[in-house]
Amino acid sequence: MYKKDTKELEKQLEKTHPEEIGEFLKSNEEETISDDRPFMKYMNEKLKEKDLQKQDIFLKADISMGYGYKLLSEEKTTRQRDVILRICYAANFTVAETQHALELCRMNRLYARDPRDALIMTCFNNRPGTVIDVNELLRKNRMEVLRSSGVQG
Repeated sequence: MYKKDTKELEKQLEKTHPEEIGEFLKSNEEETISDDRPFMKYMNEKLKEKDLQKQDIFLKADISMGYGYKLLSEEKTTRQRDVILRICYAANFTVAETQHALELCRMNRLYARDPRDALIMTCFNNRPGTVIDVNELLRKNRMEVLRSSGVQG
């Protein structure tokens, strides 16, 4: 995980001239995404740390094995934020770990001011059950369920 907050890096960038980007990147080498497959590296690291098996995560997330493996190896990408949320929830990620995974996928972080995101954050914090249970809470509150495939609007 990173030591500096993204806002801290943004403040530094406000004072950085484009010609000085090399210095910025060098002094913040550990704070920037430098791997070819940062999401894959992060997910593998977290799953190993939590002693979780990928196939178990995909079952809990209700995502097909083939698709899940391709996502985690970054052989395939998705624009569906809900798929990443499903995987993170199934892997017992914290909100902070999930936010980082979303950032690595270049997706919007969970936003506390958004009612649906707020409910999802409470689910990550309180673990009311499975992804199906999370979807039931979303449905009960008249919100979009976490989709696993298809077009998201």
